[in-house]
Amino acid sequence: MNTLSIDYPESLPAVLNLSPLEFERDARMALAVKLFESGRLTSGQAAALANRPRAVFLLECPHWGAASVRWDETEIEMELMGLDGPATR
Repeated sequence: MNTLSIDYPESLPAVLNLSPLEFERDARMALAVKLFESGRLTSGQAAALANRPRAVFLLECPHWGAASVRWDETEIEMELMGLDGPATR
């Protein structure tokens, strides 16, 4: 496994009212959410990066301003009409 190291001011966690551990956990989650939101990682890959179970990651996405799912207009219409989409046929 590779490691990413990011230097940050020692005072930064306190400014955000977080412990250093909480700050680092949030930074990891923020990176995972952004890569998921941009379509560069799947939800499973992002969850692994965030060190969370996939379901927990998806439930936390809205807290970070990201949607847990991305449906196009047709998928939304089919869901509202109670129809199965192509993937479920």
